[in-house]
Amino acid sequence: MARPRSAGFTLIELLVAIGILAMVAVLGWRGLDSIVRSREVLNAQLEQSRGMQLTFAQMQSDCDHLAGSSAVTAGSQTLLNGRSYLSAEADRLMMVRQAVAEQQPQQLQVVTYRLVGGVLTRRESIGTRDLAVLDTLWQAARDDTDTGNASVVLLRGVDSMAMRGQRSLASNTTPDWITLGAGSKTGDLAGLEVTLQLPGQAAGLSKVFLLGPG
Repeated sequence: MARPRSAGFTLIELLVAIGILAMVAVLGWRGLDSIVRSREVLNAQLEQSRGMQLTFAQMQSDCDHLAGSSAVTAGSQTLLNGRSYLSAEADRLMMVRQAVAEQQPQQLQVVTYRLVGGVLTRRESIGTRDLAVLDTLWQAARDDTDTGNASVVLLRGVDSMAMRGQRSLASNTTPDWITLGAGSKTGDLAGLEVTLQLPGQAAGLSKVFLLGPG
Protein backbone atom coordinates (compact mmCIF):
# COMPACT_ATOMS: atom_id res chain seq x y z
CA MET A 1 0.00 0.00 0.00
CA ALA A 2 1.12 3.49 -0.82
CA ARG A 3 1.98 5.63 2.18
CA PRO A 4 -0.29 8.66 2.58
CA ARG A 5 1.34 12.04 1.73
CA SER A 6 2.20 13.97 4.88
CA ALA A 7 0.72 17.48 5.28
CA GLY A 8 3.01 20.49 4.78
CA PHE A 9 5.01 22.30 2.10
CA THR A 10 7.57 20.88 -0.19
CA LEU A 11 11.01 22.42 -0.43
CA ILE A 12 10.13 24.03 -3.75
CA GLU A 13 6.97 25.56 -2.32
CA LEU A 14 8.94 26.98 0.61
CA LEU A 15 11.55 28.46 -1.72
CA VAL A 16 8.83 30.06 -3.85
CA ALA A 17 7.15 31.50 -0.75
CA ILE A 18 10.45 32.86 0.56
CA GLY A 19 11.15 34.43 -2.84
CA ILE A 20 7.75 36.12 -2.90
CA LEU A 21 8.22 37.45 0.64
CA ALA A 22 11.66 38.75 -0.29
CA MET A 23 10.23 40.58 -3.31
CA VAL A 24 7.47 42.09 -1.18
CA ALA A 25 10.05 43.19 1.40
CA VAL A 26 12.22 44.83 -1.27
CA LEU A 27 9.25 46.62 -2.81
CA GLY A 28 8.13 47.75 0.63
CA TRP A 29 11.60 49.01 1.50
CA ARG A 30 11.83 50.92 -1.77
CA GLY A 31 8.42 52.43 -1.16
CA LEU A 32 9.38 53.45 2.37
CA ASP A 33 12.69 54.87 1.16
CA SER A 34 10.86 56.88 -1.50
CA ILE A 35 8.46 58.26 1.12
CA VAL A 36 11.32 59.22 3.44
CA ARG A 37 13.22 60.93 0.63
CA SER A 38 10.11 62.79 -0.50
CA ARG A 39 9.51 63.92 3.05
CA GLU A 40 13.09 65.16 3.37
CA VAL A 41 12.76 67.13 0.13
CA LEU A 42 9.43 68.58 1.26
CA ASN A 43 10.85 69.57 4.65
CA ALA A 44 13.82 71.24 2.94
CA GLN A 45 11.48 73.14 0.63
CA LEU A 46 9.30 74.23 3.55
CA GLU A 47 12.37 75.36 5.50
CA GLN A 48 13.62 77.28 2.46
CA SER A 49 10.21 78.88 2.00
CA ARG A 50 10.04 79.84 5.66
CA GLY A 51 13.55 81.29 5.52
CA MET A 52 12.62 83.28 2.41
CA GLN A 53 9.55 84.72 4.12
CA LEU A 54 11.54 85.72 7.20
CA THR A 55 14.27 87.25 5.04
CA PHE A 56 11.84 89.38 3.06
CA ALA A 57 10.01 90.36 6.26
CA GLN A 58 13.28 91.58 7.79
CA MET A 59 14.14 93.51 4.63
CA GLN A 60 10.69 95.07 4.69
CA SER A 61 11.22 96.24 8.27
CA ASP A 62 14.61 97.72 7.42
CA CYS A 63 13.23 99.52 4.36
CA ASP A 64 10.31 100.87 6.40
CA HIS A 65 12.79 102.45 8.82
CA LEU A 66 15.24 103.65 6.18
CA ALA A 67 16.88 106.92 7.19
CA GLY A 68 17.42 109.66 4.66
CA SER A 69 14.82 108.52 2.13
CA SER A 70 12.34 110.98 0.71
CA ALA A 71 9.65 109.53 2.94
CA VAL A 72 11.49 110.55 6.11
CA THR A 73 12.84 113.88 4.93
CA ALA A 74 12.17 116.79 7.27
CA GLY A 75 11.76 119.90 5.13
CA SER A 76 14.73 119.99 2.77
CA GLN A 77 17.21 118.47 5.21
CA THR A 78 17.48 114.73 5.66
CA LEU A 79 18.53 113.02 8.84
CA LEU A 80 21.92 112.28 7.29
CA ASN A 81 22.77 115.70 5.88
CA GLY A 82 23.28 114.35 2.38
CA ARG A 83 25.14 111.18 3.35
CA SER A 84 24.58 107.88 1.58
CA TYR A 85 21.86 105.79 3.16
CA LEU A 86 21.48 103.01 0.57
CA SER A 87 23.99 101.02 -1.47
CA ALA A 88 23.03 98.05 -3.62
CA GLU A 89 25.31 95.91 -5.74
CA ALA A 90 25.68 92.26 -6.64
CA ASP A 91 25.27 90.09 -3.54
CA ARG A 92 25.45 93.05 -1.12
CA LEU A 93 22.86 95.49 0.22
CA MET A 94 23.72 98.24 2.70
CA MET A 95 21.39 100.76 4.28
CA VAL A 96 21.11 103.16 7.20
CA ARG A 97 18.04 102.59 9.30
CA GLN A 98 16.48 104.37 12.23
CA ALA A 99 16.56 102.25 15.37
CA VAL A 100 14.27 102.98 18.27
CA ALA A 101 14.71 101.13 21.56
CA GLU A 102 12.33 101.32 24.48
CA GLN A 103 12.92 104.45 26.56
CA GLN A 104 15.94 105.30 24.38
CA PRO A 105 16.44 108.18 21.92
CA GLN A 106 16.32 107.39 18.23
CA GLN A 107 19.61 106.16 16.82
CA LEU A 108 21.04 105.23 13.44
CA GLN A 109 22.38 101.83 12.42
CA VAL A 110 24.15 100.49 9.36
CA VAL A 111 22.54 97.26 8.16
CA THR A 112 24.34 94.97 5.72
CA TYR A 113 22.96 92.00 3.79
CA ARG A 114 25.67 89.85 2.21
CA LEU A 115 25.65 86.70 0.14
CA VAL A 116 28.86 84.69 0.48
CA GLY A 117 29.23 81.04 -0.47
CA GLY A 118 25.49 80.60 -0.89
CA VAL A 119 24.74 81.91 2.61
CA LEU A 120 22.76 85.14 3.02
CA THR A 121 23.51 86.98 6.26
CA ARG A 122 22.40 90.19 7.93
CA ARG A 123 24.54 92.33 10.19
CA GLU A 124 23.61 95.52 11.99
CA SER A 125 26.07 97.93 13.53
CA ILE A 126 25.82 99.51 16.94
CA GLY A 127 23.43 102.43 17.19
CA THR A 128 24.71 106.00 17.17
CA ARG A 129 23.48 109.59 17.02
CA ASP A 130 26.87 110.90 15.94
CA LEU A 131 27.15 111.30 12.17
CA ALA A 132 30.94 111.08 12.33
CA VAL A 133 30.62 107.69 14.01
CA LEU A 134 28.03 106.72 11.41
CA ASP A 135 30.54 107.50 8.66
CA THR A 136 33.02 105.14 10.33
CA LEU A 137 30.40 102.40 10.66
CA TRP A 138 29.38 102.79 7.01
CA GLN A 139 32.97 102.50 5.82
CA ALA A 140 33.60 99.51 8.08
CA ALA A 141 30.55 97.76 6.63
CA ARG A 142 31.74 98.49 3.10
CA ASP A 143 35.24 97.20 3.89
CA ASP A 144 33.90 94.14 5.77
CA THR A 145 35.76 95.19 8.90
CA ASP A 146 32.74 95.77 11.12
CA THR A 147 33.11 93.53 14.17
CA GLY A 148 30.59 95.25 16.42
CA ASN A 149 27.90 92.61 16.05
CA ALA A 150 27.93 89.09 14.67
CA SER A 151 26.24 88.32 11.36
CA VAL A 152 22.94 86.45 11.52
CA VAL A 153 22.33 83.71 8.95
CA LEU A 154 19.02 84.28 7.18
CA LEU A 155 19.06 81.80 4.32
CA ARG A 156 21.26 79.05 2.91
CA GLY A 157 21.51 77.69 -0.60
CA VAL A 158 21.17 80.98 -2.49
CA ASP A 159 22.93 81.31 -5.85
CA SER A 160 22.72 85.08 -6.26
CA MET A 161 21.09 88.28 -5.02
CA ALA A 162 20.29 91.09 -7.45
CA MET A 163 18.66 94.48 -6.86
CA ARG A 164 16.74 96.96 -8.96
CA GLY A 165 15.56 100.42 -7.98
CA GLN A 166 12.57 102.49 -9.01
CA ARG A 167 12.95 106.22 -9.46
CA SER A 168 10.55 108.37 -7.47
CA LEU A 169 7.86 110.42 -9.17
CA ALA A 170 9.60 113.59 -8.02
CA SER A 171 12.54 112.89 -10.34
CA ASN A 172 10.80 111.07 -13.17
CA THR A 173 7.19 111.41 -14.26
CA THR A 174 7.37 107.90 -15.69
CA PRO A 175 9.01 105.74 -13.00
CA ASP A 176 11.21 103.00 -14.40
CA TRP A 177 13.28 100.23 -12.92
CA ILE A 178 17.06 100.35 -13.11
CA THR A 179 19.52 97.59 -12.28
CA LEU A 180 21.60 98.59 -9.28
CA GLY A 181 25.32 97.96 -9.05
CA ALA A 182 28.49 99.46 -7.66
CA GLY A 183 28.31 103.24 -7.95
CA SER A 184 24.60 103.39 -8.80
CA LYS A 185 22.80 106.54 -7.71
CA THR A 186 20.24 105.68 -5.03
CA GLY A 187 19.33 109.05 -3.55
CA ASP A 188 16.09 109.40 -5.51
CA LEU A 189 14.75 105.86 -5.30
CA ALA A 190 11.20 105.24 -4.14
CA GLY A 191 11.26 101.46 -4.37
CA LEU A 192 13.69 98.56 -4.17
CA GLU A 193 13.32 95.13 -5.76
CA VAL A 194 15.38 92.25 -4.37
CA THR A 195 15.65 89.00 -6.33
CA LEU A 196 17.06 85.84 -4.77
CA GLN A 197 18.01 83.03 -7.13
CA LEU A 198 17.75 79.52 -5.69
CA PRO A 199 19.39 76.41 -7.17
CA GLY A 200 17.30 74.51 -9.69
CA GLN A 201 14.79 77.33 -10.13
CA ALA A 202 14.16 78.77 -13.59
CA ALA A 203 13.46 82.22 -12.17
CA GLY A 204 14.43 83.98 -8.98
CA LEU A 205 12.06 84.97 -6.19
CA SER A 206 11.51 88.73 -6.10
CA LYS A 207 10.05 91.15 -3.59
CA VAL A 208 9.43 94.88 -3.99
CA PHE A 209 9.86 97.20 -1.01
CA LEU A 210 8.84 100.81 -0.56
CA LEU A 211 11.64 102.90 0.88
CA GLY A 212 10.62 104.70 4.04
CA PRO A 213 7.31 104.51 5.92
CA GLY A 214 4.47 103.40 3.72
